[in-house]
Amino acid sequence: MTSAIREFIQLEAAGGILLLAASVIALIAANTPLAAAYAGLLDTTVAVQVGALLITKPLLLWVNDGLMAVFFFLIGLEIKREFLEGELASANQVVLPGLGALGGMVVPVAIYATLNWQDPVALDGWGIPVATDIAFALALVGVFGRRVPTALKVFLLTLAIFDDLAAIVIIAVFYSADLSVSALLVGVVALSVGVALNRFGVTRTSAYVLVGVVLWVAMLKSGVHATLAGVLLALCVPLRAPEGRSPLKALEHDLHAPVAYAILPAFAFANAGLALGGIGLEDVLQPVTVGIAAGLFLGKPVGIVAFVGIGVLLRIVSLPNGVTWWQIVGAAWACGIGFTMSLFIAGLAFEHGSGEYFAGDRLGILIGSIASAVAAWLVLRWSLGPVRRLPR
Repeated sequence: MTSAIREFIQLEAAGGILLLAASVIALIAANTPLAAAYAGLLDTTVAVQVGALLITKPLLLWVNDGLMAVFFFLIGLEIKREFLEGELASANQVVLPGLGALGGMVVPVAIYATLNWQDPVALDGWGIPVATDIAFALALVGVFGRRVPTALKVFLLTLAIFDDLAAIVIIAVFYSADLSVSALLVGVVALSVGVALNRFGVTRTSAYVLVGVVLWVAMLKSGVHATLAGVLLALCVPLRAPEGRSPLKALEHDLHAPVAYAILPAFAFANAGLALGGIGLEDVLQPVTVGIAAGLFLGKPVGIVAFVGIGVLLRIVSLPNGVTWWQIVGAAWACGIGFTMSLFIAGLAFEHGSGEYFAGDRLGILIGSIASAVAAWLVLRWSLGPVRRLPR
């Protein structure tokens, strides 16, 4: 593995521990006498005004629309680099995880849609079980250290990148509404400026950041989700500069730690606070909850393994050297940990509704993600064999 991939996995794995800690703290805060203070903090209004331009949002939406735009910017940088010179640059390396990612999208959506077909509002949540939380997935695999074959780590990483790309497309196409043409035009102009900076060889990252701020505000006001500004801006950042350095890699390196150690834990703290009091069996068994949990816990591994298996049977692909089918099953179950991106899509899916599914979606995400993590750990622990102790 290259040093860049090693650093990525180490950061994401460590970030998964912080994500877990932030989620536990949020659950404690939402289910103790701290609940009122927790809710009050997230509802605190924060306003930014520049002349006639006024943006007023509760703190929760500043986290989800603002900080998460930085997260999506990092995803965009990673995807662009992977397509230009990384794991997605070669068709041979793409097909195997690409098939797995396709199956890991189709089957969870089918399960969720089947269970919620009669409820048009609930059906809006079909995209929730599609996502994979790359930080949690890599953190879980990282527990097994050097027992995990390098090829399996690359398979999981590439598959998760495909999932992120699919989530971006889903958000852009299906979860944008009430479009403002004038704001969209401003966004198009800002994006055009970003492309022009790239074409004219501008490598100063500050210029792209300035364009990104304008693009983010335009997306926010347009009705297209503001976080997509991060992805679009990332596509403008040049990979190489004449003097040999890489503006894209420099930004990616600088952003990894803040995103893994601050932004994603902040998002988890703001969104994972599910009040468990009063939740009964009927809440656990409602179609939204079951659809999400089953989509993550069953749909993800079944879809990934089935589509990879079909590819192997048809001799389109073959398993990497040193990787067994049971290890593929373990990695596929790790992809059922949907947490961060699933919570994000859930907020978009039901933000315009009555709010009756807010508890159900988070409950389903928690159940499905925890069950997937446990299953992945058990399968990988068995399939990777015993710990090899170093000789004294």
